[in-house]
Amino acid sequence: MALFTRLLLSVFLVAMPAFAQAPAAPSTYAVRSLTPETALKAVSAALADCRKRGYQVAVAVVDRAGVTQALLRDRFAGAHTPDTAVGKAWTAVSFRTDTLALARETQPGQASSGVRHLPRVVAVGGGELIEAGGSLLGAIGVSGAPGGEADATCAKAGLSAIRDEIDF
Repeated sequence: MALFTRLLLSVFLVAMPAFAQAPAAPSTYAVRSLTPETALKAVSAALADCRKRGYQVAVAVVDRAGVTQALLRDRFAGAHTPDTAVGKAWTAVSFRTDTLALARETQPGQASSGVRHLPRVVAVGGGELIEAGGSLLGAIGVSGAPGGEADATCAKAGLSAIRDEIDF
């Protein structure tokens, strides 16, 4: 009987680590978001930069999920520009790249050219990611300047206006 008890105790001690639970991975995580004030500052700065260059544009900031957080349209910007600005910002945050780069990578004949046919994708320059401290916070989109590169320049001015506030 003592031999059986020792054998049972040995098996139990050997098997014990298998029954011990490893620490559980966290069930949630924290993300950083732009405040509405910061989003508005970015769109205002981008709009002002475009206006200074003689362009009438719309500017949008979306959060990391692509939901519009701030939107401004200059008084003479085309009727299409608000939707296009939101689309550029949404595209940038969705594909985690600026839309000028996406436009180059999705030209006809490129392996990723089919991306242009997905709903909501606006593969034209003017969408820029808003990132800080290795975290994606959202994106800014500009529409209405003469060409995607000019839109991107204005978008970058919006980013510059908030850089000090979002660096952490």
